[in-house]
Amino acid sequence: MTNEQYQEAVEWLFVQAPNYQIDGEKAYKPGLENIRKLCAFFGNPQDKIKCIHIGGTNGKGSTSNMLSSVLQESGYKVGLYNSPHLIDFTERIKINGKNCDKEFVYKFIQKLKKLPGDILPSFFEFTTIMAFEYFAQQNVDIAIIEVGLGGRLDSTNIIKPLVSAITNVQLDHQNILGNTIEEIAGEKAGIIKPTIPIIFGDDNESVKNIIKIKANKEQATFIDATLLKTELKSDLKGNYQEKNIKVVLGLIEELRKLYFTISDQNIEIGLLNVHKNTGFIGRWFEFSQNPLIICDTGHNQAGLEYVFSQLNSIEKHKHIVLGFVNDKKIDEVMTILPHNSEFYFAKPSINRGRHPQDYENLLMDAKIIYKIFDSVQEAYLSAKQECTYEEMIFIGGSNFVVGEFLEKNLEICE
Repeated sequence: MTNEQYQEAVEWLFVQAPNYQIDGEKAYKPGLENIRKLCAFFGNPQDKIKCIHIGGTNGKGSTSNMLSSVLQESGYKVGLYNSPHLIDFTERIKINGKNCDKEFVYKFIQKLKKLPGDILPSFFEFTTIMAFEYFAQQNVDIAIIEVGLGGRLDSTNIIKPLVSAITNVQLDHQNILGNTIEEIAGEKAGIIKPTIPIIFGDDNESVKNIIKIKANKEQATFIDATLLKTELKSDLKGNYQEKNIKVVLGLIEELRKLYFTISDQNIEIGLLNVHKNTGFIGRWFEFSQNPLIICDTGHNQAGLEYVFSQLNSIEKHKHIVLGFVNDKKIDEVMTILPHNSEFYFAKPSINRGRHPQDYENLLMDAKIIYKIFDSVQEAYLSAKQECTYEEMIFIGGSNFVVGEFLEKNLEICE
């Protein structure tokens, strides 16, 4: 297999099955019938692996990668299924921090081309069955499976996990999951299985009550991670990681009850070596120190509030590169923009990318210093030219903004 053949195969996958991250609501296929048919066609590989299921609005990626790092330090062979990818498709499926083998991806896509006509998977269903099959073939000790969108009707929800977690519940994807935080909580709670412990990391009492009621109904032990006390830190930066660490600790405690050998030292070292062990980037990722350049994939209202709040705590003049997709409520973002900043707005280079000219009236009303660019790279290079060593650059607003930035510049950084 050549690299060209691999790229053609992945391109086929994108063309055949629209990706929600790119094509929006039309790519979302709620319900588990399709994924059940798909898994059955491949011999139900999800039943051959031990799993941990992690859902929530924000923090799923950080939590799952921190847990993977701890389990790797404990000597386990760990499968990790995350989405979306930032640079290469194989980032979605990893074992002990190593991206899925491209040869496997290529050969598996050839099998997908021969599916029966009554199975018409979405992009995410394709990638989910691919992850299950890869982890089963590679005989992982444990697979950490991140929910794609929602929970109840997400294609990952056919697994029978050893333990599950919901990091938090915030407003996001309201057009699909519900208009209120309570409705969204009901969808997230759909991953709770009979008698399977559920770790919850959100201190919102109304949301917590919804999760707890569902847990009681399923006779599932409810563990409130917000009550845990810890001084442990992670190399994943961002103040919001404190809550995610507590969820990880709750998951580890349940795994210990299931006779997984995880020492306190494994936990401490694992949390401090997430980047090294899993290759996880994009969450308060320090790209450069001189000048300080940070990127973060936080993109919904709650995620951006966390990130912008932390930016405000840094006493430097800021050059902020932002870009958004079409369904982003820009007016809400304008109310929380960091102070002491100059802004560089750009269009992410995907179908759903929104050009800043479309919302320039909001930029003018916000009375901020800004420039508009046709691409993320142009915006970044302009910010870099203006930024002194005493100042800083931030890149974010969308997964795609961060992905584009890293794809263009990460090799330079390395």
